Amino acid sequence: MDVQVGLGFINMPEPCFESLASSAVVLTGPTASGKSAVAIELAKRINGEIISLDSIAVYRRMDIGSAKPSAEEQAAVPHHLIDLVDATEDFSVARYLRAAHDAVAEIGSRGRTPIFVGGTPMFLKGVLRGFDPGPPADWAFREAVQADVEKYGVEALRDRLHQVDPLAAHRIGKNDARRMIRALEVARLTGQPISHRQIQFDKSVAPSHCRVVSLLWPRKMLHQRINSRVDAMFEAGLVEEVRGLLDRHGELSRTAAQAVGYREVISHLRGGPGLDETKLDVATHTRQLAKRQESWLRSFTEIRPVDVVDSIDPRSVADEIVRMF
Repeated sequence: MDVQVGLGFINMPEPCFESLASSAVVLTGPTASGKSAVAIELAKRINGEIISLDSIAVYRRMDIGSAKPSAEEQAAVPHHLIDLVDATEDFSVARYLRAAHDAVAEIGSRGRTPIFVGGTPMFLKGVLRGFDPGPPADWAFREAVQADVEKYGVEALRDRLHQVDPLAAHRIGKNDARRMIRALEVARLTGQPISHRQIQFDKSVAPSHCRVVSLLWPRKMLHQRINSRVDAMFEAGLVEEVRGLLDRHGELSRTAAQAVGYREVISHLRGGPGLDETKLDVATHTRQLAKRQESWLRSFTEIRPVDVVDSIDPRSVADEIVRMF
């Protein structure tokens, strides 16, 4: 690859964030698993307040496609880290964790229980195991490396990472170009392999020493729930929501524009696939997202599963979770 990755300038990182696993309850699970409804019932039982663990719910006016809790749900139980920024802003893991630590401290100061609810993998990992944010993004470098990936392929990217950080090259999935580029970026900006920086944040907490649960569905039933949710989103006005965002902002941030549901509708509105094909694409990509989330969740030994085998009664599931604690 043409882009050189050596010792560049030293770019001071943000402070590291410690784990919040012992300071809060965490309710996670794949998309469309019913987390929001269960969380509200759980909050009522343990004097809790909900902290969103969703990378898209932080954006204002991105309501339908993110399945953001309704006004009624937010009125029933206090919610935090929702509607923080406009959809033109990138919202990093470090920025999220800074706000999350503040929210946990504020909720706890009032004698209430923080409950993280959501399924964004990197947000979840930061909450459970802490996070070293590293240096801020160097977008020019990323775009240059991405251009090389498109020219030479992801294997060339992996070969370059092997030279710079063999351990990271071994850990990162063979097709995960985004994480490989970040590893190269960190090495370039700090002179230190990202794998060396992250060692302290790979340590898990025993399930008995934290309160972390995940809702697990049979794959077929989860897919049915996803298909139904996607239909409901389009009926509720997802296309109009996206059109309004584009009219207001013109361009959305990288994070917002690539969110499942939004990127497909943006393509549709800009002359891409028709509406029926767009709906199918959103459902397909959401199912793929759920599969990735399930794989990621299995890697966390902190998590205790709550199996949902048929239909879900949020009150009964909340009662089961309370008994687990």
